[in-house]
Amino acid sequence: MAMQATQIEALLRDEFPDAEIEIEDLAGDGDHYKAVIVAEAFRGKSRVQQHQMVYAALQGRMGGELHALALHTKAPA
Repeated sequence: MAMQATQIEALLRDEFPDAEIEIEDLAGDGDHYKAVIVAEAFRGKSRVQQHQMVYAALQGRMGGELHALALHTKAPA
């Protein structure tokens, strides 16, 4: 079962409440998304660490309910 963009955003907001978050359904199928997340929590973290934080926020849904997610993460300027 595919996830809705609103579900993805809600999980990310729980973990990164002050972040700027944009979710885009890339294929219109509810299976392939792009997430742009700008969060202070990412400051000083490597790109790998940032992505690990996002995967943790998704609570194991990556690869199951959520098939593909292109991530663009960074700390605010």
